[in-house]
Amino acid sequence: MTTAPSIADIEAIERATIAAVSPEASEELDGWLLPFDGGTVKRAKSAVPLHRSAVDAATLDRIEDRYDSRQVVPALRLADVDCFDGLRAELERRHYVQDNPTCVQIGTARQMRQVAPGAGSMADVDRAPDDAWAALFLGEGFDPVDGAHRVRSLARAKGSLYASVRENGRTVAAGAMAFGHGWASVHGMRTDKAHRGRGLAGRVLAGLAQAALTAGFERVFLQVDAQNHPALSLYRRAGFTTHWQYRYWQRQQWPG
Repeated sequence: MTTAPSIADIEAIERATIAAVSPEASEELDGWLLPFDGGTVKRAKSAVPLHRSAVDAATLDRIEDRYDSRQVVPALRLADVDCFDGLRAELERRHYVQDNPTCVQIGTARQMRQVAPGAGSMADVDRAPDDAWAALFLGEGFDPVDGAHRVRSLARAKGSLYASVRENGRTVAAGAMAFGHGWASVHGMRTDKAHRGRGLAGRVLAGLAQAALTAGFERVFLQVDAQNHPALSLYRRAGFTTHWQYRYWQRQQWPG
């Protein structure tokens, strides 16, 4: 996909993102999605706009009220685009702190499939995660608490698929794919620390891409830490390009 995403595409991607991380609850308010979750996955508990237009302080008040009513610290996931300049200034005034710049990348399943050509190079793809798939998120080099929350979040999403590269009875690379709102999306990419640098993540992408094509999905998006240079390099080879970047904003002080 070479053209810029439309507002309809942006809304679809944001809706698909929330569905894929399956928060415990969610609401819609003033053109925003408000997910609520007690885990560590920030996408599952950060309000996100479905549009690209200015946001007034009254809307922020209402978003804060919804999170405060659940005794949850308000957080937003906000694209680095000019229309939100005023909102960012208001967030800073209200003692919000930004972190985790993240790239939203778009590609095609057909190009993604070519990152590891050959049927024998693809990861296995299953309709449910097994214990070995989950164990990879808890292994050396990963935060086990965060890993457990990510496994729970990804495993409860409806209709997702789970890719595994297995060696000697162990899963050494894994990922997940969700489908919704006209898009396939990649989530939860992990490679065992001792097996990195062998192209295993490419095999995971290839397996997921084939699953997307089989399901009739051509458009794919993913989200990647802007500082994760090895992952950015892999996704570039798989045909992905960044279409926008966002940051998380979280309030550091309670009112009063």
